[in-house]
Amino acid sequence: MASASRVSGGLKAAITNPNVSPEAKDRAQERLDHEDFAPHDLHLKNPERVLAGLKGALKNPNVSEEKKEEIHGKIDESGF
Repeated sequence: MASASRVSGGLKAAITNPNVSPEAKDRAQERLDHEDFAPHDLHLKNPERVLAGLKGALKNPNVSEEKKEEIHGKIDESGF
């Protein structure tokens, strides 16, 4: 069985691939929105590096406002 990170990576690739039909892109986005692809070993990662990555995403102009709000929530609930 494929790991969650590989599945989510494939779905993200399908969404950005210009050769994929709009219907397939919609299905891929739906799966990303409704399935849990979050790493379950987050506690094994260095918390300082995780926080740095989250803060970097907040400053990235290519990250949507909706995703930035989600990141703020992760920072708040994780107690970083």
